[in-house]
Amino acid sequence: MRATQPTPAGLPADDAPMVEIRKLWTVFSTPEKRFVVHEDLDMAVQRGEVLSLVGGSGTGKTVLLRQILGLERPAKGEVFVLGQPVGQMSLKGAASRIGMLFQHGALFSAFSVLENIAFPLRELKTLPPALVREAAMVKLQMVGLKPEDADKMPSDLSGGMIKRAALARALIMDPPLLLLDEPTAGLDPESSDGFVTLLRSLHRDLELTVVMVTHDLDTLFELSTRIAVLAERRVIVAAAPKDVIAFQHPFIHDFFLGERGQRAMELLREYPFAV
Repeated sequence: MRATQPTPAGLPADDAPMVEIRKLWTVFSTPEKRFVVHEDLDMAVQRGEVLSLVGGSGTGKTVLLRQILGLERPAKGEVFVLGQPVGQMSLKGAASRIGMLFQHGALFSAFSVLENIAFPLRELKTLPPALVREAAMVKLQMVGLKPEDADKMPSDLSGGMIKRAALARALIMDPPLLLLDEPTAGLDPESSDGFVTLLRSLHRDLELTVVMVTHDLDTLFELSTRIAVLAERRVIVAAAPKDVIAFQHPFIHDFFLGERGQRAMELLREYPFAV
C-alpha cells in the first residue's frame, strides 16, 4: 500500500494521516553491543489531533520526533509526513511543513529574539528583509511576547519567555504540523499553566496537528486528544486518555495511577474533550 499523495495545497487528503510510521526499527550500535530501541513500530497521527507520546526512559520518544522531522533515519521502516516519505523531503521543505519546539528552546545565543524567530524564513532567501521582520513580529506577539522583547538576547529571557520565543520560531513558516519535546519542562507552575493555555489556543486557532512528548501529567491531560504509550519497543496502545488508563500494563499503572498521577487525574474530569 502506498501513502496517500498530497493535495496541491501540500496536505494529504482529509481522511489520510498527517504522520504515518510503518514497521520502524531504531537501532544504536557500539563496539560492544547493539541496542534495539524500536522494533516494527507502527503509529499514525490524524489531522487536527494532539497526540502525546509517553514511555519510560530509553523508549525513544524524542528519537521518534527527530525521525518525523527527518533529523534521524530509522534502521528500517518508513516514515511518511503529510503524505510524503520524510527521506525525500529537503530540510528546507520539512521546515515549511513541520515546526519543532525543542526541550530547552535551542535558541541561538548570539541572535536577538526577533533574529531567532526570523531565522528559518530568512534562510529561504525568498522574501525581502522588511517582510521577514514583519512576519517575525507577528509571531512574536502571537505567542504572548511584547514588541519590546524583540531586541532582547536569549540570556535576558526567563524560562517561559525562551519557550515562547522558540515556539514563535517553530511557527514562523506556518507549518500544519507541530512537534513539541517536553514543552513545559523547567517551567514553574504559573508559567507552565500559561504556556499550556497558549498551546491550546494556537492548536485551535491555527488548526494545527501536534505530536508532543511530555512527562508532565497536567500538560498531558490538558492538551492530549490521544496518548500513545511506548513500551516493549513499540506503541502498545494509542487511544483517548481514559482508554489508555484502562489498558492493563505495568508502565501505565505506575505512570498514571501512582501517587504523582492522582492530582492530574482530576483534570481528566475537568476536560471533557479528553474523555
